[in-house]
Amino acid sequence: MSAESTSGPPPLVVGVLPGQSPEVLQTAAALASKLAAPLICAHVDEASYLVEWDPARSAHRLSLHPDTDNAEIRAVTQELRNSIGSACDGLGVHWTLRTLAGDPARALGRLAAEAGAAMIIVGTPEPGLGHRISAALNGSIAAWLSHHQDHPILIVPVRAALHHRTQHGS
Repeated sequence: MSAESTSGPPPLVVGVLPGQSPEVLQTAAALASKLAAPLICAHVDEASYLVEWDPARSAHRLSLHPDTDNAEIRAVTQELRNSIGSACDGLGVHWTLRTLAGDPARALGRLAAEAGAAMIIVGTPEPGLGHRISAALNGSIAAWLSHHQDHPILIVPVRAALHHRTQHGS
């Protein structure tokens, strides 16, 4: 088990992205609060790839863009921390943020297995042509997880949040 393991309930793993619909984190935080479970928020850096995987140690990764500005990486991490804090801190949910490399579905699955997670939580793909093309080419994270995981998968529909925003002008 990893450092996230405690004597309490097993953690929940949620996939997080910059600019993601807040519905995903809000749902994960509310569920973690009700279950008194810690929340492991996982951002998968698709611009990196996994070089070596050893569950007893750490994953080693290399960037596909080695010239990526560290300030840009820090800005993304800070944006994610702010979003997670907004969703979790008011509910008293203990959370951590992990940055993973490689294929998002497989990375989330590995993290869930390593942490002994009770569940993996992901959002549905954002609407729009670009996201549909990406899902067609790369496959849906939710679909892959639902077919290849031993852990339960909670798929939070993003459309409900978008419908609410368009109806209320937010």
